[in-house]
Amino acid sequence: MIATKLIPRTASAQEQPLLVKTILAQSLNYEPQREIVYRDLFRMNYVEFNQRVRRLANLLTSSGVKPGDTVAVFDWDSHRYLECFFAIPCLGAILHTINVRLSPAQILYCMNHAEDKVVVIHEDFLPLLDAIKSQLTTVETFILVSDKVYQNQEVVIPDGFVGEYESLLNTASDQYDFPDFDENTWATTFYTTGTTGNPKGVYFSHRQLFMHTMGLVTYICGYEAVAFHSTHDVYMPITPLFHVHAWGFPLLATMLSARQVYPGRYEPEMLLKLLLKEKVTLSHCVPTILTMLVNSPVARQVDLSRWKVIIGGSALTKGLAKAALELGIQIYAGYGLSETAPILSLTYLNDTERALPIDEQVEFRTRAGRIAPFIDIQLQDDDGQPVPHDGHSLGELTARGFWLTQGYYKETERGEELWRNGWLHTGDVAAITPDNWVIIADRTKDVIKSGGEWVSSLAIENCLSQIEGVAESAVVGFPDEKWGERPHALVVLKPEYAGKVTAETIKTALQGQISSGDINKWYVPDRIVLVGEIPKTSVGKIDKKKIRAEMKALIFS
Repeated sequence: MIATKLIPRTASAQEQPLLVKTILAQSLNYEPQREIVYRDLFRMNYVEFNQRVRRLANLLTSSGVKPGDTVAVFDWDSHRYLECFFAIPCLGAILHTINVRLSPAQILYCMNHAEDKVVVIHEDFLPLLDAIKSQLTTVETFILVSDKVYQNQEVVIPDGFVGEYESLLNTASDQYDFPDFDENTWATTFYTTGTTGNPKGVYFSHRQLFMHTMGLVTYICGYEAVAFHSTHDVYMPITPLFHVHAWGFPLLATMLSARQVYPGRYEPEMLLKLLLKEKVTLSHCVPTILTMLVNSPVARQVDLSRWKVIIGGSALTKGLAKAALELGIQIYAGYGLSETAPILSLTYLNDTERALPIDEQVEFRTRAGRIAPFIDIQLQDDDGQPVPHDGHSLGELTARGFWLTQGYYKETERGEELWRNGWLHTGDVAAITPDNWVIIADRTKDVIKSGGEWVSSLAIENCLSQIEGVAESAVVGFPDEKWGERPHALVVLKPEYAGKVTAETIKTALQGQISSGDINKWYVPDRIVLVGEIPKTSVGKIDKKKIRAEMKALIFS
């Protein structure tokens, strides 16, 4: 370490910690009259929002929540969830966002492992809670959430609950002075599932959430990667708030006092209704959700040219990007992990690329984006040595930055493996261009080695997406005596192409791409199976673990 000269500290000077409450405070400074909307049921401005956050802080305190305690939240994407995003960490407590799509056994493990003390839960998830409630070891208090209060319907409070969220909030004071504390204080936790073992507890500090928000401000508002302007943009997440803090955008939108719209349970009709009525301009989602919306008959009857959509969670294919662009949707790709809070890269078109015709922009928009500000990325080979960023050499993508998690809760060894050699290992194989574009080739476990060639399953899926009639696909590799491994594909057709497109016509189309020089012969799957749907994980990603198991039974039975 080099010798440096430190600034002398004045005894009376105070160093302000980087806390979530600082983000909240900004929401009242410039546009406090702007609204936060929940479906067609509720709306409030930022003055009311701040009051409700403080009421929630008082409610939780009176329920026994102390600094360091963990509060679990089960809810659809709502204004209430946004209030929990701020009230819980600002108390010095820990927000545990529950993935409601996990199995009851997995949720039970996560809640006991996180040592949840208080549970805020929407009544839609009560059957899930009932299945595990008797086995919870640390929970002391339950608070019910219900939309019926906005519809003048009776709310039934289950046994053991202290009451209903809105009623309790209305009786709490709207005055609360959030304290200062160390910026490295634990703020949030959630659990990420892997291919083996129990879910892993990822955690983030106030400092990390603050710095991630500053990174988004720099890239999205400063460099205008997605050009989010609080004066005329309207934000609506279509990524669950339990999924990596909805990629950090609720914190960003709140800091900017931007108009926000929360859709609750994802229903195509409600999403489109809110999109049009509230004039939504910025959303983010996994490809599955965008595919559903793009294929909706209503989508071709309305003007979507103001809508900017960031795709993450799974690769954005050229076929889906073209379909979205044809509808006027401005499409972008982002990349990151649960462990990275999550933003590592995001589409940024420079002046030259922005001037290209839309068809030529697709190549750039379907990459994983350019490396985000304040993030260092290095490609490494199997020996941990750097791989050149020349646009074609492949290596495992490793990262460092201000907002990356330090490890996994109560799992020191797995955290050390994540951070071996001082870099966070993503498990993704990628190339990086000299001008900082990230091109994900595959997960390390999904790359297919066939005939001595490395074949990317994502590249094959990209080729399949451009074939007429193909709505969605997933490719996995299986052992082959002659070639080492060969790709096999599941394909979902667009409804109007059922019976018109077959596995053979798809292979023929791929052969045509070989003839034109777009791909090589190793990219044509040995087997193409047409299916009604492709298995997905709890957060909407393609579940290749399940696909391998199902196709293995099909191929080798």
